[in-house]
Amino acid sequence: EPDVTIVSGLKDMAVSEGDDVTFRCQVSHENARDVEWKLQDVALQNNEMNEISVEKGKIHTLTLRKVTEQDVGTVTFRVGPHTSTA
Repeated sequence: EPDVTIVSGLKDMAVSEGDDVTFRCQVSHENARDVEWKLQDVALQNNEMNEISVEKGKIHTLTLRKVTEQDVGTVTFRVGPHTSTA
């Protein structure tokens, strides 16, 4: 299995309370496994507040819905041994 690397990392975002914010991270290969999103070192699951998806096979997205002050912090995307933070 090829080593999947991060081609385009996360970008810092500023957003108003109550708005949605989307983070994108592009990887080198489609169907990447061992992928994880975290907010403040807490692993995120796909649910009504966090939408985790993959566009075009290589662009992994995380949308945080209706953010609050408690959502301030570091977002981390990890694929295998590689990470990107914003």
